[in-house]
Amino acid sequence: MSDTTNTNTGRNRETMNTDAMQWLSALVALIGLYLVASPFLFEATDAAYWNDTLVGTAIFLLAGYNFYLLSKDRLANVSIASLAALLGLWALVSPAVIEMGSNELATGTAISGLLVAILSAYNAYANSKADTPDHAGAGARG
Repeated sequence: MSDTTNTNTGRNRETMNTDAMQWLSALVALIGLYLVASPFLFEATDAAYWNDTLVGTAIFLLAGYNFYLLSKDRLANVSIASLAALLGLWALVSPAVIEMGSNELATGTAISGLLVAILSAYNAYANSKADTPDHAGAGARG
């Protein structure tokens, strides 16, 4: 019975699968790039141009930094993922606040914002609950 207790105690928290979270961060970064490009693809007002360009660039840089951390078998920065989620929420509501210039741009910005908010919030949550990745094989690689 004590063996079961020890096994369960050792598995209360699981080691983070950094590969899966790395690709999640890459997806968020690509959505950020879409936000940067979308005012050039669809009719946009000046405000929409600046909004999507600045918010998309920030999301790309934040998610790219977490991608880099995860590629080094480290946990993503929870604060950075949380900030990306907040920027995603802004992108979600910005079409209601800013005249976008076209329905396509407004819809694309809102959907991109929703995806960024959900994926980044999950990234922040998962990384805040995870143990440090196992570095047992790291010395053999380098």
